[in-house]
Amino acid sequence: MSSSDGPSAADQQLIDHAERHDLSVSEKRLAVWRRAGLLPANIHGGGLGRGKGSTSSPPPEGYDLVLALARRASRGKRPADLALLLFADGLPVPEPTVRAAFRNAVDTIAIPGDYDGPGTAQDLDRRLDHLADHLAETGQTVTLVPARARRIDERIAAALGEPPAELTTLDSNASAPQLTPRDATLSAVSATLDGSVSLQEIGDLVRAMNPTMTAHPIASLIETTQQDVPDAAAKILTDDGSLIAIPAGDVRDLLRDLAETAPLEDLAVGWSTAMQVRAWALDLCERVENELDAGHLAEATLEWLCGRQLMSGLSVIETLRDRRWSPTKGALSALTLLFLCDRLAVIDDLVPGCQWHVLEMPGVLPPPVRELITAKAARAT
Repeated sequence: MSSSDGPSAADQQLIDHAERHDLSVSEKRLAVWRRAGLLPANIHGGGLGRGKGSTSSPPPEGYDLVLALARRASRGKRPADLALLLFADGLPVPEPTVRAAFRNAVDTIAIPGDYDGPGTAQDLDRRLDHLADHLAETGQTVTLVPARARRIDERIAAALGEPPAELTTLDSNASAPQLTPRDATLSAVSATLDGSVSLQEIGDLVRAMNPTMTAHPIASLIETTQQDVPDAAAKILTDDGSLIAIPAGDVRDLLRDLAETAPLEDLAVGWSTAMQVRAWALDLCERVENELDAGHLAEATLEWLCGRQLMSGLSVIETLRDRRWSPTKGALSALTLLFLCDRLAVIDDLVPGCQWHVLEMPGVLPPPVRELITAKAARAT
């Protein structure tokens, strides 16, 4: 134990270990890291006898953690961010601290004007009414298409010219009104609070995220699923047209449950995949812009166009929205990807094999997500 005479023998071992690696660590800093749950307590041994106190030693994992903390920690850096970064590096951060950091990431999901209350249907209606009033007063809405994606869309459209007229014939609802940013915000909040997402709402979102397109064949395919494949649709949709795979209730609670129960290995893989998706999305933007600058549209532009209305395009949009990335956002992305894998497994149980060939199609998923889903499915069989 520490005393006014200086650090304990165990703490001194950690301080000396850091010093041998040209890092400065103090007794006070060790205490701060322990209070934050980033560093395990020293292991107490037997007594020395004759009132001389007791022995203690650093836990084996303490040595690597102290070095990593000394390198990573800086003034103002949040303990939760440190926990996530060290966990991502494969360091043995105490499990409760890791799970708390992932769980707290869910709490950052911002719902304008949100307030706590029971989750009844009537309360949900009141919350949405309250949100609608709040949006009308403040104008606060989601950004459907970030500026960088919008510029790329406009440059590609200028280079390629008008889309073929035949494209319109592939959209059975070409005259559908597009969601406004305010409508999209209300729809996203409703889905988050209630867990209810219909195919029509998904189609509406696809249309809203591609406002310059004259036709939306992918949105049309989504919206007409019940007519095109009624037997499969009946197995995955509720009577009101919502996806059975997403349980009713606040989706944030489902993500918190994942943070609490998912194996640490899954959380680590989810984090790694989220980072790979972010890198892939930013790289795709740069490659498309390089092709546009060179006046030679090629593979990157084709990849952009193939995914623009699909989940890979959504990943690009989400990446560009998060201009100020943080470890907390990385944790939330990781949980969202694991949630997606779980929901696809539920759908596969309802309609075995119905979606896997679709997920292999170009543009449907970012390559890292496709690899994650394939690996999860292989482990489950």
